[in-house]
Amino acid sequence: MSPPPFLLPLLLLLTLPFPSFPSPTVCIVGGGIGGSSLSHFIRRYSAPQSNLTLRVFERNAVVGGRMATVTIAGHTFEAGGSILHPKNYYARNFSEMIGQRRPGSERSEDGDRGFGIWDGERFLLRSWSVDSMGGFPFAEKMVSLLNDAMMFFRYGFSLFKMKTFVEETVGRFLKYYECSDSRPVFETVDEMLKWSGLYNLTTHTLEEELISIGLSPLLINELITVITRINYGQSVRISGLAGAVSMAGSGEDLWAVKGGNWRMAAGLLNQSDVLLHLQEEIVSVSDLGTHYALNSSAGNSYICEVAVVATPLDEVDIEFHPPISIPKRKLQHTHATFVRGVLNPAYFGLKTVVEIPDLIGSIEDPSLPFSSISVLKRHGEKDMTYKVFSRQATEDTLLDEIFSARQETIRINWGAYPHFDAPEVFAPIILDGRHLYYINAFENAASTMETSAVAAENVARLILLRLHGGLSLGMSDLRGIKSDPTYLHSDL
Repeated sequence: MSPPPFLLPLLLLLTLPFPSFPSPTVCIVGGGIGGSSLSHFIRRYSAPQSNLTLRVFERNAVVGGRMATVTIAGHTFEAGGSILHPKNYYARNFSEMIGQRRPGSERSEDGDRGFGIWDGERFLLRSWSVDSMGGFPFAEKMVSLLNDAMMFFRYGFSLFKMKTFVEETVGRFLKYYECSDSRPVFETVDEMLKWSGLYNLTTHTLEEELISIGLSPLLINELITVITRINYGQSVRISGLAGAVSMAGSGEDLWAVKGGNWRMAAGLLNQSDVLLHLQEEIVSVSDLGTHYALNSSAGNSYICEVAVVATPLDEVDIEFHPPISIPKRKLQHTHATFVRGVLNPAYFGLKTVVEIPDLIGSIEDPSLPFSSISVLKRHGEKDMTYKVFSRQATEDTLLDEIFSARQETIRINWGAYPHFDAPEVFAPIILDGRHLYYINAFENAASTMETSAVAAENVARLILLRLHGGLSLGMSDLRGIKSDPTYLHSDL
């Protein structure tokens, strides 16, 4: 029995295949926080029928990039990216996804001997410490009040101006967590920064910005200089946005991922269904018209419709055919030296070890051999693990002056972040006008784990927009690919 004529068009429609997206391959060079975040966001935002293939290439034996750990005396410490801000919402959600979040920074949890600013000859400032109160009732509250009073006496109302400056900068940065209904997809770093109101901070130095809002020279040259030297290994002449981010990273309620921040990258890659190529360095990327050929150090060649560089191009040897053009920049190298031993109090003009602050930061002076020294773990009264940050490698002769005893020493040389120089000039996010992308173009604005994730989220939406969206280029909203505000953060 044949169907009624009016049903024939419906039956014909039912026999047609449903439309589907093509299934391109996205190749990602770098398995750090940028590459792993990109993998996560592409999977999260992709339509279920897209069937994207993700390949991630990591030249090292482990993922994590500039997030890494060292182990001393059975304890694990952050060797690279160490601290996360309470409003780093992507990092917070990543860590909760993998069930690995812990509060607090990596400062020693075995008592607190305070903070000191060192000028090479004496401590310009030494905070009160809980240990110095000798078990006095309500010691922690008393120490907090004494230190607040001491800081106000030295720096005055500039402290409140500093706090307002940091809060306003963080407030502008929070715009990057808005729903994609109100948040464009950006093709350039300049557009991204101008939209959030942060661009002008990259056109002046931090010192210029702080002077313009009335901060005292004493606060700038002491406390804020110590902060920028610890967090970026540079002076207050870094660009204003990087400096503001550095200052935000010195606040309270900082935290890290249990077992090491690198676990965020590992967890994201594990959950993103990627093909992971460890110890395989990409040596060349060739544009073949409709796709790219990526050639690796292992002698393999991979075909990809989309190629993404998620590692700084400043110190890697990747050949691009045809060549790409990006502004020249250099990386700021930070030497992290981990020492198990005990500091020499005489080096600091003190008589006993207990007088030495747990965190020592130095002012800007080329003759000073270190940026900071911090206690990570107190194993005994004269047996501790320290982290030393410096701009040059620490020789044994120097360490033997600073430390009265050393049991173990580990040195790591990080090409840690850009050398910030205002006004900043940014590399393009789209390197060739097609589908070759560069996540680390954003690093000239500020270099943190969270800013890498924010940059990766934008690149993920940009890739999907240009592959499937069919929209005109520019600052258009990515229709149909929306971020979930409850996923981003619950606080706002």
